[in-house]
Amino acid sequence: MSVLDLTAVELGKKIKVKEITVVDAVKASLEQIKKREPVVHAYVTVDEEGALKRAEEVQRRIDDGTLTGPLAGVPVAIKDNMCTKNLLTTCSSKILYNFVPTFSAEAVINLEKAGAVILGKTNMDEFAMGSTTETSAYGVTRNPWDPEHVPGGSSGGSCAAVAAEECFFALGSDTGGSIRQPSSFCGVTGIKPTYGTVSRYGLIAYGSSLDQIGPIARDVTDCATILEAISSYDKKDSTSIPREDMDFTSALVDDVKEMRIGIPRDYLGEGLDEEVKDAILKAAKVLEDKGAIVEEFDLGLVKYAIPAYYVIASAEASSNLSRFDGVKYGLRAEEYEGLHEMYKKSRSEGFGEEVKRRIMLGSFVLSSGYYDAYYLKALRTKALIKKEFDKAFEKYDVILGPAAPSTAPKLGESLSDPLKMYLGDIYTISVNLAGLPGMTVPCGKDSAGLPIGLQLIGDCFQEKKIIRAGYAFEQSRKYEAPAMTKEGR
Repeated sequence: MSVLDLTAVELGKKIKVKEITVVDAVKASLEQIKKREPVVHAYVTVDEEGALKRAEEVQRRIDDGTLTGPLAGVPVAIKDNMCTKNLLTTCSSKILYNFVPTFSAEAVINLEKAGAVILGKTNMDEFAMGSTTETSAYGVTRNPWDPEHVPGGSSGGSCAAVAAEECFFALGSDTGGSIRQPSSFCGVTGIKPTYGTVSRYGLIAYGSSLDQIGPIARDVTDCATILEAISSYDKKDSTSIPREDMDFTSALVDDVKEMRIGIPRDYLGEGLDEEVKDAILKAAKVLEDKGAIVEEFDLGLVKYAIPAYYVIASAEASSNLSRFDGVKYGLRAEEYEGLHEMYKKSRSEGFGEEVKRRIMLGSFVLSSGYYDAYYLKALRTKALIKKEFDKAFEKYDVILGPAAPSTAPKLGESLSDPLKMYLGDIYTISVNLAGLPGMTVPCGKDSAGLPIGLQLIGDCFQEKKIIRAGYAFEQSRKYEAPAMTKEGR
């Protein structure tokens, strides 16, 4: 059995009992990165020297009893929109090509306190704007299951790195499904926690009221363990929420008896691929056979989620991205006359097409005369969507559905039609609008051999319920890695 066959928690146990050293685990990951990166391109930056140095330091602290947690010594990859002290952080954008932060994001600090070893930064859609990891300024990431297909986005690099065994787990961020949708496409598990559970301090903002950091790993046990490590109240983040009950691993029990699970009929209708629908209903049947009460219901306002999301997210993006002006850090145009031309040229050269599209849309909906018609209306719709979920959770413990309407599309298919790409987020964005926790668990493959993901949604602060349901379902199937991952090792 190779080191790479282990989950993050299994590796942590073997390091603790001295069956594997931290340096060996890091070297195994770095070797896999060298083998797979020419095809997958999951990373923007690999910090080989820093990872090996950190591995030796962590090993000493494990040996002297300072580090005793389950993630001590485990190699991790970080999405490139989270600040990492002294390590390049670009948001996969040309405008931040040379940005090296002087501090780390709170979630990264929490992982380092837990003893994790950072291997590098993963590729992503530029500024997290996209659903395929094709809008990166540093080239596309490919799906390890089939390199002709996308890994999803915007955390496609993190999900592809986990699937290709280039790290044992990764951090992603989720603004409208950016952890859950690529997890579905890459056949891994990802959790978007309740808004405010994980500090956003040091996460380069896209949509501040929607962004949330979460874990991506092979199974539910790993994700629950990682979520426990990165969750904390942080006074540096004004949206951080003090929570007393963050013992997520206590929910890892194979018991869903009497759990009430609702499947929205709206999620099973037009636009959903038949193979995906079949896999989702089979997964629901597994939970039903284990004692859960499963039924379909009507979840209103689903069709309004996409327009509301893109108005709010683009409005917040236009505000958040105004700080990239060529003055303080990042790219500055070489030739310009006057301050305003420097702004214009730096942004024109630095931002990609999709980012410009969303900034322009956001600026438009916030402009005088359109603010009430679009932005305020979108905020009211957001509140109504939250009410619909509140109503549903009076009856159900967990909502079950697909994470995406289809399996991973081929490279180039989505970029040619931005609207089609936006519609691909239909099952995930409502969760962000309502601030709810959601999780994707692999539940099958289509006829082309591409993974299908099951999405589980919980009420605010009810991560334990979705973890319990996900863990119970997971016991019915084994984790499967892509065939290319196994070749040559």
